[in-house]
Amino acid sequence: MSTQHERHTKPQLIVLIGCMCGIVVALSQTLIVPLIPDLPHILDTTADNASWAVTATLLTAAVATPVSGRLGDMFGKRLMLLVSMGFLLVGAVISALSTGLVLMVVGRGLQGLAMGAIALGISVLRDELPTDRVGPGVAKMSATMGIGGAIGLPLAALVADKASWQMLFWLTALMAGLCAAAVAALVPESPIKTPGRFDFIGALGLGVALVMLLLPITKGGDWGWGNSLTVGLLAGSLVIFVAWGAWELKRSAPLVDLRVSAAPQVLFTNMASVAVGFAMYGQSLIPIQIVMAPEATGYGMGMSMTWAGLVLAPSGLMMYLTSSLGAKITAARGPRVSLAAGISVIALGYVCLVALRSEIWEVSVATAIVGGGVGIAYAAMPALIMGAVPVTETAAANGLNSLMRSVGTSLSSAVVAVVLAQNVMKLGDHELPTDSAFTIVLAISLAASVVALALTALIPSRRAAASRTSAEEARELTNA
Repeated sequence: MSTQHERHTKPQLIVLIGCMCGIVVALSQTLIVPLIPDLPHILDTTADNASWAVTATLLTAAVATPVSGRLGDMFGKRLMLLVSMGFLLVGAVISALSTGLVLMVVGRGLQGLAMGAIALGISVLRDELPTDRVGPGVAKMSATMGIGGAIGLPLAALVADKASWQMLFWLTALMAGLCAAAVAALVPESPIKTPGRFDFIGALGLGVALVMLLLPITKGGDWGWGNSLTVGLLAGSLVIFVAWGAWELKRSAPLVDLRVSAAPQVLFTNMASVAVGFAMYGQSLIPIQIVMAPEATGYGMGMSMTWAGLVLAPSGLMMYLTSSLGAKITAARGPRVSLAAGISVIALGYVCLVALRSEIWEVSVATAIVGGGVGIAYAAMPALIMGAVPVTETAAANGLNSLMRSVGTSLSSAVVAVVLAQNVMKLGDHELPTDSAFTIVLAISLAASVVALALTALIPSRRAAASRTSAEEARELTNA
């Protein structure tokens, strides 16, 4: 632990640096959203091809998150955090300089490789902070995934509107460089490492399986859900996941320790994370479309992207503020109670959105409630994971948990797109989602919150987990 070596940097500074890295990485995921309508013109390509600038980031992030976590456990979390920020910097520069689709996709793919920085940062905090500072620090770091996404939209819209789209990427590169310099100068490397041989076949198998799963989820709306390519990729991902699991179970040093991942506290936390990720992303996708829709729709508010982003920005602030509350609940009652509380608040926010969204302030307040719940829930997940895995597997386990949240957001994006596309109204020459379509997707997000709450109830309590551990130790002593 951190007591084994001299600490030169104040704990609060390490937390600040970690949070800045997390926010910059999360920002990089959303900064392209305001550009989506203009991407075909910017890249001189079709809208379908231009969407690869978004899809590439999703795919590389999914693959990189668990892999970078495992490499962090093996070779140093600070080192891999620096590598992640390096990918983000180089990817942003390539995107800023791109004039066509290929370079933009390459740049966005490299930015996706940095997504593991949040899980790595959480693991750095566990290794470096005094015991009493770990909970609050991890809570703030975990919340950066939501905070960056929430503030990224209005910031990106403002920069793209007042300056140029290239400036978005230049600013990302600058922030990534500053974060990398701060990590290199001020964050010590943890002595806690897991030496061994890297599981290349496991990494390749997981990467292929994830791409085959997420690609049809994100492109199924364009290809058709019954299309042979969509169905074939989904079926193929299932086959490869099974083969990958069999391989991992045979390894003495696997990429992902499936036996540890099958422990109830880890398994049900990760399953709940998928549902929470689904619910969280709904408030990123749906309210922005409602407030930007023309008033002639009967439900829209006709706001610009910049103003819409500002109206919804309080949700990001609430995520940050409630992350500390989540840490306090965790310290007092345990992370399971904290996770349940956060999910309950998310559900309350969706109830408000379903019933009250005719006024701007109603949408702003409701999304802030959802954001507050996300802050509490996201603070609890790493605590649950770290309380159930060996310290030598912290980064890999947190990386897997971050991946589960990302799978949830991908599923949310796909479901929302399908529902909105099937329930449209004519407005002049344009087709727009109906008010009932938004009610349906909001209700689905509310249902995801209920599922997450049910899964949370299956996570063993601290007392049950302690009793199970004592029983296992007793059996080992009896068998010895």
